[in-house]
Amino acid sequence: MSHALLVDLYELTMAAGYLRRGMLQRPAAFDLSFRRTPFGGGYAVFAGLEPALDHLVALRFGGDELRYLQTLGLFDDRFLSWLGSVRFSGRVTAVAEGEVVFGGEPLLTVEGLLGECQIVETALLNLVNFQTLVATKAARVCLAAGGSGVVEFGARRAHGPDGALGATRAAFIGGAAATSHLQAGRSFGIPVSGTQAHSWVMAFPTELEAFRAYAEAFPDQCTLLVDTYDTLRSGVPNAVTVARELRAAGHELRGIRLDSGDLAYLSRQARRMLDDAGFPGVGIVASNELDEQVIESVRKEGGRVNLYGVGTQLVTGGGEEGGALGGVYKLVELDGGPRVKVSSDPAKSSIPGRKRLWRAMGRGASEADGRFQMDVLSAAEETPAPGDLVVDPANPMRTSRVPRGAELVDLRCVVMDEGRRCGPSPALAEAASRARESLKRLPEGTLRLLNPHRYRVALTRRLHALRARMIDEARAPGAPP
Repeated sequence: MSHALLVDLYELTMAAGYLRRGMLQRPAAFDLSFRRTPFGGGYAVFAGLEPALDHLVALRFGGDELRYLQTLGLFDDRFLSWLGSVRFSGRVTAVAEGEVVFGGEPLLTVEGLLGECQIVETALLNLVNFQTLVATKAARVCLAAGGSGVVEFGARRAHGPDGALGATRAAFIGGAAATSHLQAGRSFGIPVSGTQAHSWVMAFPTELEAFRAYAEAFPDQCTLLVDTYDTLRSGVPNAVTVARELRAAGHELRGIRLDSGDLAYLSRQARRMLDDAGFPGVGIVASNELDEQVIESVRKEGGRVNLYGVGTQLVTGGGEEGGALGGVYKLVELDGGPRVKVSSDPAKSSIPGRKRLWRAMGRGASEADGRFQMDVLSAAEETPAPGDLVVDPANPMRTSRVPRGAELVDLRCVVMDEGRRCGPSPALAEAASRARESLKRLPEGTLRLLNPHRYRVALTRRLHALRARMIDEARAPGAPP
């Protein structure tokens, strides 16, 4: 299925207008960023880059798409002919997938011809916003789980088939160890995992018969769902009976699953019953509308869960402050000159011009070695240094200095040039590993679920001065509205 029409109408009407004014070929640059970290958290995990690059490489408006656009009665043959010839030929500079990122940072910059850069806006935002949201949610869930694993269980609650695949991919980047979704397992090489539904248990005359039948079918991969009738009075005792029978036949019960009730209490009691029966190696899986808050509560109350199955709240980015990542795609340069969007809210005014994104890291023999200390945005042609004075983009009165002795690393690189990838697509496991390592290097308190530490993102004085000057000029009497 072609995704060429993953475009909002206004992108094409603007492109048609650019064609009439002879502007399609003007060189331009757009930044993709978000303003606030999701879930009220202290960070986000960047995901969706590789699917975004795949979209740019494959971008084609074929006969079917052009015939549909013709029926709208908006576009003349000259524009449709141009659209049919479009092949993305620009450059993309981006942060690596799996890296932790923060509000106001350009996750990727698209440079090229104005018309081409304009018509890819919706697709890029769709892919990056959703997968970054889910990867961030997965990271929060996995951190809340502590040493216990997390399996993504959410395909049936995801936003359609494409949403299910993208969500599973992003959840793996964010830290999920496996998925129940076989198509995602096949597509991305993610380990798959599953047990059985309550309908299996209900399909047999008794719970014990259902457990025995499943154990007979899968003697070395047997995890039993114990809450269909009564978890502690029948489910766990029947699971122990089957565990004894499996052991006598040379096999071991792998686990039990709790899918309702007080998970902290039930998991403690189930653990005691399994241990007393001689099965300390049988794992306990918990599911049922879990998110990071519930998981943290289960752990704080002494729950004994080895593996959490997380579905709806993970694949939909659910939660009071979830639901969407507020990613935006803004023109920052045209014809080699910077452009700025002005807002009455200073935090929403864009940051003009091509930029570089630097991360200051501790170095030396101290505990701060390798820790992320702050991020700095600079103009493309400048390199900040330790000790430099930098400015908070949301509050110009608040300044700080790049920590002395820090190592400054350019966080982005060119991943596509002249419409072609600069290298092979990296393995998904590489992004997942990067996310794990980056999360470990955040400052203390940034990972808190509530009231996290605010990680500093600053502008160099040069970039701040350019932004302030352009905003003043835009607001001056006689300036274009």
